[in-house]
Amino acid sequence: MTSISATEHHGPEKGLMRWILTTNHKDIGSMYLIFSLLMFFIGGSMALIIRMELVEPGLQVVQPEFFNQMTTMHGLIMVFGAVMPAFVGLANWMVPMMIGAPDMALPRLNNFSFWILPFAFTMMLSSLFMDGGAPNFGWTFYAPLSTTYAPPSVTFFIFAMHMAGVSSILGAINIIVTVMNMRAPAMTYMKMPLFVWTWLITAFLLIAVMPVLAGTVTMMLTDIHFGTSFFDAGGGGDPVLFQHLFWFFGHPEVYIMILPAFGIISQIVPTFSRKPLFGYPSMVYATSSIALLSFTVWAHHMFTVGLPLVGELFFMYATMLISVPTGVKVFNWVATMFRGSLTFETPMLFAIAFIVLFTIGGFSGLMLAISPADFQYHDTYFVVAHFHYVLVPGAVFSIMAATYYWLPKWTGYMYDEFLGKCHFWCSFIGLNLTFFPMHFVGLAGMPRRIPDYSLQFADFNMISSMGGFLFGFAQILFVIVIVKCVQGGKKAKAVCWEGAKGLEWSVPSPAPYHTFETPPNLPDEKYP
Repeated sequence: MTSISATEHHGPEKGLMRWILTTNHKDIGSMYLIFSLLMFFIGGSMALIIRMELVEPGLQVVQPEFFNQMTTMHGLIMVFGAVMPAFVGLANWMVPMMIGAPDMALPRLNNFSFWILPFAFTMMLSSLFMDGGAPNFGWTFYAPLSTTYAPPSVTFFIFAMHMAGVSSILGAINIIVTVMNMRAPAMTYMKMPLFVWTWLITAFLLIAVMPVLAGTVTMMLTDIHFGTSFFDAGGGGDPVLFQHLFWFFGHPEVYIMILPAFGIISQIVPTFSRKPLFGYPSMVYATSSIALLSFTVWAHHMFTVGLPLVGELFFMYATMLISVPTGVKVFNWVATMFRGSLTFETPMLFAIAFIVLFTIGGFSGLMLAISPADFQYHDTYFVVAHFHYVLVPGAVFSIMAATYYWLPKWTGYMYDEFLGKCHFWCSFIGLNLTFFPMHFVGLAGMPRRIPDYSLQFADFNMISSMGGFLFGFAQILFVIVIVKCVQGGKKAKAVCWEGAKGLEWSVPSPAPYHTFETPPNLPDEKYP
């Protein structure tokens, strides 16, 4: 088999056509990351509209109908347009380099799976300009609200979801084939970097659950246009069936958004602790356990629909059980840092914030797992606080940590450390100001997805909105850091993190030309 060097992958095309036709994993990874950053800002601006409406009670910045559209679009764009493409972009960039492969196994499929996404989300965003407005039924699009009472634009939303799902499945197939068939000869499975492991497991999850989402939205489509009654009680259907189908997809989906983050943190913490990762095999087994158990917990989102008692107990205990392998990971990260030679560059700050804040999100998740208590918490701002403490420090902070960590590899230049730390502290303070007060208003009974509220919740909502704007505008710093780094600056060394030789578990920057005859440097059992 002939290897093709990175520079030859583009063919003779220049300019725009080079990017449209490229099969180079680095180009495609960069396009995924740029696309997800754009979606992050669009979805984030929708969140700021929500927080603007909730600054004080009685204030009418936008109409309630538009508020509902914003809550729906914010969730959908952040989950499917920002977080997932960012992780796929990181996988495209790093997985081939980490396993010693010249590129992804299926480069043309790789190009195709990216270019589906801009069309999908253009279609979804275009619904904002249609008669009846964008989808307004929440990001979980529960039937019959999304089938019987939906605006006409729901059909566009369904096709956008189908396209995003196809993109995810193709990307997952590519990663599985690449990792299984293109590892360097010396790289056994138990020598793979944890980022590669977490992505391999995530890819299997994607292939398992994306067809469930496709089936669900197809049933919605036939209910709306072809007279079926899957979710219509009047025609013999069952609205609760929709919830079972959605959450059977939706809960593994949450882990699809968090497992690659675990891999990123498992790369960063050893580097800045100057120690090998504590308990590598247990991390691999814990990740696999989380993936398997994620299929057994879906109905903990549905305690209030009238499940039989034995069902409530099963899902309560299964949810408590899935927190055990997650706890194993947290203890292993802390044990890695224990008595290490720690330094606190920007990637490490984001990684430590991830560990602390994700743990808070995990504890509030355990509270929600207790089925009698969930009747009190359900559909309040406590749930909003919980999943944002999982997804913002979990998914978003890990993506930012990965960007700072690997930017020197990608560009050949070091980023501005001072600006990076400013970005971290503004994001950290803004995040906690936004979401921590939501625990209190939720426990006091404030319902979510409502554009107005009682006077007693005013102070906490004011704090949340101020934090939201601080967090939102802090991301402009992130863009400045990236642009400055791409333009140039201080040259990055071959091993760019001082004293971390052998711990970065990937090739030096810039990536050398690989053949399968020369495996990359793999860490021995004991580090030099």
